[in-house]
Amino acid sequence: MNFETMALVRACVGTLCWAVCFWWMYRISSRQDAMLEELHEVTIRIEKLSKAEHDLISDVHPQVSEIKEHIENVREVVSPEKS
Repeated sequence: MNFETMALVRACVGTLCWAVCFWWMYRISSRQDAMLEELHEVTIRIEKLSKAEHDLISDVHPQVSEIKEHIENVREVVSPEKS
């Protein structure tokens, strides 16, 4: 083989390597994009659940304090120490 043929073969192999490299990076990038999209969807679901939980706790919290007040009132009325 002469020098020009070897140079052509090396250039073709180099170009093929670059093509494979770009394809490989594209695959990695598309997988990362898919994973980030999935994580974003999970984050949105978690935020919705967290907000719903916060709303439930906000609704229940005042009722809990009212129940404690009623229990104190009942305790005072029923307490054997008053008799």
